[in-house]
Amino acid sequence: MIASTKRLQEKLQESLQAVLPIIGIVLLLCFSVAPISPSILLCFLMGAVLIIVGMMFFTLGAEMAMTPMGERIGTSMTRSRKLWLVILISFLLGFIITISEPDLQVLATQVPSVPNMVLILAVAGGVGLFLVMALLRMLFSITLPRMLVVFYAIVFLLSIFVPESFLSVAFDSGGVTTGPMTVPFIMALGVGISAIRSDRHAADDSFGLVALCSVGPILAVMLLGMIYRPTESEYQITAVPEIADSKELWGLFADGFPDYIREIAVSLLPIILFFAVFQVVSLRLSGRNLVKILIGLGYTYIGLVLFLTGVNVGFMPAGNFLGQELATGTTGWLLIPVAMVMGYFIVKAEPAVYVLNHQVEEMTDGAISAGAMGTALSIGVAVSLGLAMVRVLTGISIMWFLIPGYAIAIGISFFVPKIYTAIAFDSGGVASGPMTAAFLLPLAQGACIAVGGNLVTDAFGVVAMVAMTPLITVQVMGLVSQLKKSRTAVSAPAGALAAFDDDAIIEL
Repeated sequence: MIASTKRLQEKLQESLQAVLPIIGIVLLLCFSVAPISPSILLCFLMGAVLIIVGMMFFTLGAEMAMTPMGERIGTSMTRSRKLWLVILISFLLGFIITISEPDLQVLATQVPSVPNMVLILAVAGGVGLFLVMALLRMLFSITLPRMLVVFYAIVFLLSIFVPESFLSVAFDSGGVTTGPMTVPFIMALGVGISAIRSDRHAADDSFGLVALCSVGPILAVMLLGMIYRPTESEYQITAVPEIADSKELWGLFADGFPDYIREIAVSLLPIILFFAVFQVVSLRLSGRNLVKILIGLGYTYIGLVLFLTGVNVGFMPAGNFLGQELATGTTGWLLIPVAMVMGYFIVKAEPAVYVLNHQVEEMTDGAISAGAMGTALSIGVAVSLGLAMVRVLTGISIMWFLIPGYAIAIGISFFVPKIYTAIAFDSGGVASGPMTAAFLLPLAQGACIAVGGNLVTDAFGVVAMVAMTPLITVQVMGLVSQLKKSRTAVSAPAGALAAFDDDAIIEL
């Protein structure tokens, strides 16, 4: 109990460090260039409290439950040595986890021209198929850059035949479906599978699952766009709440809680049932381990309910209104630097980013620290938000950014250590989570409305931009690290090199 309380305090401190900068930026804007109504400000502050507490419970729950469950299932699945069983279970796992992702329900409602269930099943099937490919890549040691070249070539080829109004939501879907429910489980699955391998590249190949799983939804939504041929997509703008007193403020959040209590319960249930079957058939964990996992699932559930309620009820209206205020009149140019500063800090508040950073630090024995990963992601998201706001203000097509961006990212991948490429492409899907979808996307929508732009083609695509730039910044970090190692190797005395074996010298 004492240990659990201490860990909750540690998580609370981490949550405060992640969310307080966002609160400070918004308050500074509210009392200077972008005044907002007291109603929206109160909603924002209440939402911030829920997000802080929700992040505290979620990060602890992910460590106690989601990560151990994924690792044990991955290890058990690989030990069977039956390829057909690995393929079948991988597909089912990817399919079930994707249907469990709360953000997918949001995506489905944003594409009215395609039936919700058709889109959900298509995206889930895409993730299941690409999770199979990702696991086969690990088992057969296939290099990630070559697979990325092939799959993204297919993506951009298909984009020629997809209606322009559908492109942004298609690319957004890749980031949206790799959210707080999917990422901890899939990343832990990779760690569990790599633990079976004894070669020196096993740790490198433990990353990259999220990277490939992000491609599946893009292709699935593009294919649906080609089949249904939508002429336009009708998106609902966030309603700005008007609150007279504190009772109405609480009522606004109280109305949101039941929806997320039900939604997260439905999301977690398939994962719990899948794990229960594995426990009976293969794992047979001790009672103590099971109790720990159950407590962790409870923390995860409470955390996600609080987090998503805070983000969607409290942060979404504030983002939309701030976008409109900043883009109005002579302050329009401020939108770009303000969005970049927000992007730098807001990525730290993404639940799945915390999981990725600490997973990277653990798997690399501290060679790639959580702090370095956080900085690289923050820089990448800041750049992406700046470019996204340039799109909003100018109406430039998203393809002018995505094609050269992915070309640079894939080109660099042939010159950096494999582990940096896998981590970079994982980070793209991880960085574009609920905070991006519920605060930064409404910010872009509000700005687009203020400047009279096309909401469908100009505002949407923020998630896709956020998912792209970390691919470059994380790999650049790897390139710098490789150059430093090369210089160290060149300057080292010959006798020093003699102390290393051949593999160690190659790594240097």
